Amino acid sequence: MSHEGPVTVRQACQAMGLKVCVAGTGMDTQIDGALVSDLLSFVMANGKPGHCWITIQTHSNIVAVAVLGGLSAIIIASGFYPDEDTTGRAEEEGIPVLTSERSAYELAGELYELGVR
Repeated sequence: MSHEGPVTVRQACQAMGLKVCVAGTGMDTQIDGALVSDLLSFVMANGKPGHCWITIQTHSNIVAVAVLGGLSAIIIASGFYPDEDTTGRAEEEGIPVLTSERSAYELAGELYELGVR
């Protein structure tokens, strides 16, 4: 599953079979790393611009945290889906929100295999 060169949100989505809930304006944004956490304050303190965030959180505050940190995308794991408030806010902010039935652990491993470090 390894990928040559930088990986964009779109490429990761296609390679990993993620469902797009909100494409936003960032599908062609490069993923410069990843962060797995369900604690918003942890993500605010440790997320870096360009990181892809994997979580099971679904409320609209995840979008605010992603915008604040300059994150490239949010992947919601384990079969959870965002509500309308969250998708609406993500559309307004241009943040891609993706979902998967797979666990955060599996998704992080797949990003690593794609070359995201």
